[in-house]
Amino acid sequence: MTSPADPPPTASGGGERKRLKLLAVTACPTGIAHTYMAAEKLAQAAESRDIEMKVETQGSIGAENVLDDNDVKQADGIIVAADKDVDLSRFAGKRVLTVGVAEGIHHPERLIERVLAAPVYEAGAVSAASAAGSGGGKERSVGYKALMNGVSYMIPFVVVGGLLIAISLSLGGHTDPSGGLVIPKDSFWMDINNIGVIGFTLMVPILSGYIAYAIGDRPALVPGMIGGWIANTGSLYDSKAGAGFIGAIVTGFLAGYLVLWIKKVKVPKFVQPIMPIIVIPIVATTALGLFFIYVIGKPISWVFEHLTSWLSGMTGTSAILLGAILGLMIAFDMGGPVNKTAFLFGAGLIATGNQTVMGMCAAAIPVMPLGQGLATLIRKRLYTEQERETGLASLFMGCFGISEGAIPFAAARPAQVIPANMLGGAVAGAVAGVAGVEDAVPHGGPIVAVLGAVNGVPMFFVAVVIGSVVTALTTVALIDLRERRLRGEAVVGTGTGTGTGTAGPEPALVGAGVGVAGAGAVLEGGAVREPAAAATSVDSTAAAETATPAEGAAAEDLSGYLTEQTVKVELDADDKESAIREMAALLARTGRVADVDELVATALRREAQGTTGLGEEIAIPHAKTDAVTAPVVGFARSAEGVEWGSLDGTKARLVFMIAVPEAAAGDEHLRILALLSRKLMDAGFRDRLLAAGDDGTVLGVLGEIQ
Repeated sequence: MTSPADPPPTASGGGERKRLKLLAVTACPTGIAHTYMAAEKLAQAAESRDIEMKVETQGSIGAENVLDDNDVKQADGIIVAADKDVDLSRFAGKRVLTVGVAEGIHHPERLIERVLAAPVYEAGAVSAASAAGSGGGKERSVGYKALMNGVSYMIPFVVVGGLLIAISLSLGGHTDPSGGLVIPKDSFWMDINNIGVIGFTLMVPILSGYIAYAIGDRPALVPGMIGGWIANTGSLYDSKAGAGFIGAIVTGFLAGYLVLWIKKVKVPKFVQPIMPIIVIPIVATTALGLFFIYVIGKPISWVFEHLTSWLSGMTGTSAILLGAILGLMIAFDMGGPVNKTAFLFGAGLIATGNQTVMGMCAAAIPVMPLGQGLATLIRKRLYTEQERETGLASLFMGCFGISEGAIPFAAARPAQVIPANMLGGAVAGAVAGVAGVEDAVPHGGPIVAVLGAVNGVPMFFVAVVIGSVVTALTTVALIDLRERRLRGEAVVGTGTGTGTGTAGPEPALVGAGVGVAGAGAVLEGGAVREPAAAATSVDSTAAAETATPAEGAAAEDLSGYLTEQTVKVELDADDKESAIREMAALLARTGRVADVDELVATALRREAQGTTGLGEEIAIPHAKTDAVTAPVVGFARSAEGVEWGSLDGTKARLVFMIAVPEAAAGDEHLRILALLSRKLMDAGFRDRLLAAGDDGTVLGVLGEIQ
């Protein structure tokens, strides 16, 4: 009988190989974008490997596609890609790999490979957070995941409370001579306002309780929540304002770790059953409550009161500086820990009545997706067809305050996009800060203004528009500068080319699972799909009678291109530009390269439009230029790998270079790309290619490409 932890069965003899079944859970603190992006990437990666996978998403609308007991029983492994607490107790006895949600987006294939060797999750582990490191890789720390768990549960309370208060004030309030809006006490809108206030009141204990829960599991929930309520009730320790969200964070962590410590105390067997439901909650709650009231309550409330007072008094230069800093943080990693830190700062101050900090954050949040989407419209030639489509989706996401819409652009061109995002975010935050824009809910984008949660709507939109335009123009300028540096001439923004054989941008291979945009082959989930344009029937028989592969025939394999002349077992280069130069020299051995320097320049211009690193340790630099007299293909390996800017972060160890003359750049160029792309998705083929010992063996493996 096979135990759940045994390695999955493999093919042996003539028997049929059992199809692997994997499960996954994805979750992020806000549950809006990262959760579903990771789920989609994991599902695509599994499908490309003929692996059955079911993914449970724990998003803002709750858990969907929930894994049941039967799913878990049949699973060969479980991937948990989450930046918040996920209950792992249901996976006891199974191989569990726990990583951050970003790993599920950027490296899904790698996670599928690693989960089969992941350690078995043992029942009764201390907590989901503390078990997070069991799988290795880039997991978030226990503290970060606990904090984000608290934030994810807190957000709905702040959203509901903030919107109800904003609606009651806008529809039921009237101007008071002393300033501001006042709601009549016995009116219907006062009841709506009171319900909203309850939401705000619960925000702090919820934050504290679920931080504690992520660390110490269920026994920590009660002391965490009661501790948070104490932190928010200043009258218990002679404070006017209370300790607010800062106190909630402190009590949450104290409660969680206090419960962990109590769990380690050895007690008689007859006491053990009542420990989690009676002893631990009572002892932890009493100890934490008294400690906060008599020891740390006043100092923390003093810090919180002075912070709130300082922020309330910020005007002019101070507000500009704070807004710029928050905008930089929001734009830096688009949903990552730096972004979430700024977001928590703004959201936590809403309940104190200071909504200007969240106003600065709200103006910066949509700038990245709106700016990157706008950039694809301003300078279309810099982007592939797929990137332009992504740009339209990014604009839509920006309107709803989903900053993750800019992630694909940042992944493809980090050196150009991230600085542009940060500059635009800083400008938007600064404009909102100096204008005193307020936001009553912890969210951003035009949607919050439409729903009436923003005070100072005109200047809010001014801040968003200016920030988005700055981001778009800066992005385009930085991409232009990179092209100029690579080719030594001005970037032409019209339809005419410059220099020899540069008629315009060509199709871009931009990573595993990303399309060969606007052309003949699309990589999706590891498979190659050829559009109708590329699949048009070609009279290959006639072509074979009149031309060799080197003359642009409709070849069925690459044997006519890849010869001893164009294959090198080991590259000497250690960077991308040097590797391209070395590959161009390799192609020149065929006698079909008329101008090596121009071939290199064209290939580098192509790289400036987007990396040709597909991931999976593969790069396919390519160029269409009259610097070559006939199509030519070269191959080389790199033992250490060359940094190619691949989206999955891997260095290129398998490098193919394709060059075709302008006259042959149509079908033949795309056919070669399609042949290579299809075969390179085969992990076994890649392994054989890496393991081949000499030129002859390498050529034998390359002969499989057909």
